[in-house]
Amino acid sequence: MLRIAVPNKGSLSEPASAMLHEAGYRQRKDRRELVLVDAENDVEFFFLRPRDIAVYVGSGRLDIGITGRDLLLDSGSKAEEIMQLGFAGSTFRYATRPGTAQDVGDFGGMTIATSFSGLVTKHLADNGVDASVVHLDGAVETAIQLGVAEIIADVVETGTTLRNAGLEIIGEPILKSEAVVIRRHGAPADDPKVRQFLRRMQGVLVARRYVMMDYDIRVEHVERAVALTPGLESPTVSPLHHEGWVAVRSMVPAQDAQRIMDELYELGARAILTTGIHACRI
Repeated sequence: MLRIAVPNKGSLSEPASAMLHEAGYRQRKDRRELVLVDAENDVEFFFLRPRDIAVYVGSGRLDIGITGRDLLLDSGSKAEEIMQLGFAGSTFRYATRPGTAQDVGDFGGMTIATSFSGLVTKHLADNGVDASVVHLDGAVETAIQLGVAEIIADVVETGTTLRNAGLEIIGEPILKSEAVVIRRHGAPADDPKVRQFLRRMQGVLVARRYVMMDYDIRVEHVERAVALTPGLESPTVSPLHHEGWVAVRSMVPAQDAQRIMDELYELGARAILTTGIHACRI
């Protein structure tokens, strides 16, 4: 049975469970449930703190897990990223009061407060900077006001919270993070259960990015229409009862669907329909 770690709370939890549900796996109905057996799919889910998942997976106690790239790297565990999941995107950056420093090279002798001490310590070492790191569990923007540190390192989305605290973002991003699937370093690469899981998750990613488009068009315009809707390999083209017309079916990027429909209509296509894709295998 494949043992999978899933975030039990925070910004990773609901999107991860939603994606697993779309991939055909059972998910818990009660947030207090810590373990869920999906016997039909031969999977056992463990709902854990996002920060702990990399530790369990890296130790080999669990086969794979879903967590943030930032949490994986901060943990220092023997786990590695094997798939990007496209949600919970964030940027990890330094911030300080205006005039304190311009970039990481100016941090020598200063103190940096962060909830990601492992990640920051490594970043400072990689840049040859001798600075102190103080670990705090949240609300690190108050560390400067209270005199605990001169610099903070934290997840930044819009930067509004930092600006409200009188701070400015400095230097290049330390890391761009998102939800990822992780696995222990050195685990067998050909595990069929893991491969099946990854195929299902990849199928969800593709299904979310594409829609199925159907339309009717005159035969003489097919080549130009197909150029607009090439599909992943090739579109399906079928003759209609009315001579000189064909029906075309193709996957198109969801974000471009409206523009493509407009261009097809101008080309003479009619009965243009789009439908969502719930699952797929590519």
